[in-house]
Amino acid sequence: MPSVNRILRPRPVASLDDFVALGGGKGLQRASDMEPLEIIATIEASGLRGRGGAGFPTGAKWRTVAEMSSDRRVSVVVNGAEGEPGTFKDRTLLDNDPFQVIEGALIAARAVGATDVVIAIKEQFHDQHARLRSAIAAFESNGLDDVALRIVTGPSSYLFGEESALLEVVEGRAPLPRVTPPYRRGLGDEDDIRNEASEVPLAGDTTGAGSTALVNNVETMANVAYILTHGVDEFRSIGTEPTPGTAICTISGATSHHGVAEYPMGTPFWDVLDELGGGAVEDHTVIGVISGTANAVLTADLFDTGLCFDAFDAVGSGLGSAGFIVLDDHTDLAATAHGVARFLAIESCGQCQPCKDDGGAIADRLDVVRKSERSRAADIDGDLEALFSTVADGARCGLASQHQTAVASLYTLAFAATDAHLAGDLDAAELELIAPIVDIVDGVAQVDASHLDKQRDWSTDGDDSEAAPADLL
Repeated sequence: MPSVNRILRPRPVASLDDFVALGGGKGLQRASDMEPLEIIATIEASGLRGRGGAGFPTGAKWRTVAEMSSDRRVSVVVNGAEGEPGTFKDRTLLDNDPFQVIEGALIAARAVGATDVVIAIKEQFHDQHARLRSAIAAFESNGLDDVALRIVTGPSSYLFGEESALLEVVEGRAPLPRVTPPYRRGLGDEDDIRNEASEVPLAGDTTGAGSTALVNNVETMANVAYILTHGVDEFRSIGTEPTPGTAICTISGATSHHGVAEYPMGTPFWDVLDELGGGAVEDHTVIGVISGTANAVLTADLFDTGLCFDAFDAVGSGLGSAGFIVLDDHTDLAATAHGVARFLAIESCGQCQPCKDDGGAIADRLDVVRKSERSRAADIDGDLEALFSTVADGARCGLASQHQTAVASLYTLAFAATDAHLAGDLDAAELELIAPIVDIVDGVAQVDASHLDKQRDWSTDGDDSEAAPADLL
């Protein structure tokens, strides 16, 4: 099934006038003639699911925020803090057409009664910041009397993309996930009520702080604009019943070339690999793929699985943000498992001790395997089995569980390479850098090499204090 251009346009949209000429703004106009609950019902009917990775029903999230917003300040926050390794679709979308993302956010603001919209991106996303700044100025010049639009930039940390940690950054603090979810505590409360311990239970349905926030991903907001412009039936005309619409996919790793393109949900992964990635490298055989660092390996015998949250879940993997890192028969899977574990161990904030300590121990054990250090190989399997079982204990966000899905599945698949490393039959492997993509140039993904300097305390000076980032910050 070939790629399409629904929300990822064939050519970048240069100006607001060009956007309007392409039909832009019609969705917002239609929303202005609808009651807020009508807008929410439309999004529910569309079946839109969040494109940030979890695939949660967008309409259900909006309705929850609306129901809690009658006597609270409400904010809409667009999550553009793209930091999942293997993913480059949100930045591509913002480069291509930031106007539709803003339109979707303004529609969301009307639906939930918000008076401010924040677009949060990373400090190093200079090109996307410029595009957004120009697009916001164009919208403002055409009148936004009832909604304030602003951009907030944040650190390179992976956890900046976690929605409650993102709100912490917007409020001027470090990207440390909260226990209380955004719909129960949003932005700018007079009393800075924070749940500090990971074991603190969530607030009750009728309690919490004095504001609420709706957080949705960049791609999700672009789809909102499309739905209000073209209607529910048109949106659902492609895709699957449980996951209508399209996915903007990124392909990197062991393929002929790398890139970003939009595909109908339901497209077999084989088609994405062949068209977008150009298939396997010459004389190599693709054996599997990981969707970022959040999901179990999808092995090649399952590549007929269609792009769909439920379909990927059904085969024991996950669609995530559709950022696919491809593995082939020349990939040292033990080194890849270590690379993923290393990334997660570094990016853990340390608010939850098992996540930081056990995650670090997982990375250390896998480093022993990668380096073929036979003298330190005693009971690696037993150690890892125990660590995988405890790393997510008391976790307040999903990072710790990624060891149990992505890392554990890679380690299981790497059994032959692991045995060969530990038996001394396989030389030490080079460190496999698993880190965010910073650009795609001439069909080659440029991975953030600065991550090699980052320590587990989030310092970059080469000397790890061995303290948790949460304690230092």
